[in-house]
Amino acid sequence: MDGAIVLVDQTRLPGELAYLRVTTVADLIDAIKRLAVRGAPALGVAGALGVALAARTGEPIGPLRSARPTAVNLAWGVDQAAASPDPLARALEIRDEDVAACLAMGARGADLLAERGATRVMTVCNTGGLATVERGTALGVIQTMHERGALREAIALETRPLLQGARLTAWELARMGAPHRLIVDSAGPFLLARGAADAVLIGADRIAANGDTANKIGSYALALGARRAGVPFLVIAPENTIDLATPDGDAIHIEDRGAAEVVSVGGVRLAPEGTEALNPAFDVTPADLITAIVTESRVIRVDRGERPDRT
Repeated sequence: MDGAIVLVDQTRLPGELAYLRVTTVADLIDAIKRLAVRGAPALGVAGALGVALAARTGEPIGPLRSARPTAVNLAWGVDQAAASPDPLARALEIRDEDVAACLAMGARGADLLAERGATRVMTVCNTGGLATVERGTALGVIQTMHERGALREAIALETRPLLQGARLTAWELARMGAPHRLIVDSAGPFLLARGAADAVLIGADRIAANGDTANKIGSYALALGARRAGVPFLVIAPENTIDLATPDGDAIHIEDRGAAEVVSVGGVRLAPEGTEALNPAFDVTPADLITAIVTESRVIRVDRGERPDRT
């Protein structure tokens, strides 16, 4: 770590691949809150590295732990490193574990879709290497499919209000050379009804004990559309995203990020001055709309009555 954490500044993409060098916990919290670093698994690694950084600077870690309340991985990473006699060593272990987990999830998810003959997939937000350390969760499955020659097309939702699908997922799909198209969020359910995709893949920021899943806003609408269309809906996430202390989706705190991200884009105002807005960063997909949850170690067949807390 050499006294600093080096992160891709995701707010600069796709226009520029720029890096942040973070030397204080306060700056790391700022990077997390303004989404320079984001994605549940990536936040787990960043949180753990932040504890190692705090050991050098003497800053408190409490504010870091709560910087993104919906994403359970951030608090998990902080707690894991804080409980270790060597926070930096544990943080680096978490980093390496995430790389291995993404490879395993990619293979499990691609195998499951191959069994169903699925070659066209739809996804929301960004769940690739930018949201993890390498490869990703849902987008990691798509990358594995592409590498196997099994991907006909990936359809990415633009993902309002911060356009993480348009800015980040499209950028990652282009870099891997995967065939893809971008759609507006509201087109997803309709296109599923018209047979545009064989499966929907999402990541997760928190999975409750009963299987209810919090993910980027727009996921619930896709789940409803997938159910109506008879299309499998898969959640791809590491085991540390499962929070057995959270019984169900009603107990998941949903972060509201304020009006600015809705009434303007890229600093350009869209709505009249004084317009109020609701801006939930996430929604909750009930377990009964989920076909399966794929982790690095198991496939939880929610459609068969399996749950994260008992399979």
